[in-house]
Amino acid sequence: MKRDLRNAQLSQKRRRTIAALAALVGAPLSVLATNVTAQGAPPRKKTLMSNNSSFHVTKDGTRIFFKDWGEGTPIVFSHGWPLDADAWDSQMLFLGLRGYRVIAHDRRAHGRSTQTWDNNDMNTYADDLSGLLDMLDVKDAMLVGHSTGGGEVVRYLGRHGTKRISKAVLIGAIPPVMLKSASNPGGLSIDVFDNIRAGVLQRAQYYKDLAMPFYGYNRQGATPVQGVIDEFWLEGMRGGIKGQYDCVKQFSETDFTQDLQRIKIPTLLLHGDDDQIVPISDSAALSSKLLSNATLKVYQGAPHGMCTTLSDKVNADLLAFARS
Repeated sequence: MKRDLRNAQLSQKRRRTIAALAALVGAPLSVLATNVTAQGAPPRKKTLMSNNSSFHVTKDGTRIFFKDWGEGTPIVFSHGWPLDADAWDSQMLFLGLRGYRVIAHDRRAHGRSTQTWDNNDMNTYADDLSGLLDMLDVKDAMLVGHSTGGGEVVRYLGRHGTKRISKAVLIGAIPPVMLKSASNPGGLSIDVFDNIRAGVLQRAQYYKDLAMPFYGYNRQGATPVQGVIDEFWLEGMRGGIKGQYDCVKQFSETDFTQDLQRIKIPTLLLHGDDDQIVPISDSAALSSKLLSNATLKVYQGAPHGMCTTLSDKVNADLLAFARS
């Protein structure tokens, strides 16, 4: 009799649990009753977004924060300096809702990843990305990089190959090399990058100021959006100052020429012809000639931060290329 009473109590508790779950999610009671587990919880279903923080731990112990949403063919994003994975939210939501698995990480010393003191260099950035893709077992992916992230993508492909990657997209990307030299007379003077380093040392105000040319808000007739400026500042301030300082040398002085020449997969280059941060004449215009299978699409009047200011157009081009 005691056993029967205990079973009845458990059965009653189970029914209350099912009823509570049904009220919470708006599902019919009969549906949940057939799918509830022995512990009284419905089976977990993978959803587009999760509040769980995820990290990949590299060989040197650095924790790389990443977001991995949705299901389907993977699209992997590498962000620009001094931002983090959140800069891709518009693209990730758009493509995730259209049946793609979307992945983005915070580069070491950026965003929520470890604020590393050493190893803030392009080869290590590429190795971190490789380790993350291996851990997630990504296959047949489209790799997308903006600005410094474009350099990370190119170095990854030049250093680790294309066994996991089927196509690539470079948006306002830094390759082949930004610094002016005898072999690169169209580049920017070292003074430009020394001024950026000086700005990083006073970064709270500098990142607010940098957002203006980054998004083209300093152009006549432009309407600055305070929320976009605030988001740029927030992402910049979330990173580590030492790693951001080191990264200036990496995005300005790294020569990606040989990496570009090794890439044979289809590569789409998107670049604004009013990019004040990475001028098109010394970047995409040259990279498109070094790549063997490249398509260059120029956005008339577009700024460096066009993934935000022209997100609808960028999203449509990414979707079309992913489906091609």
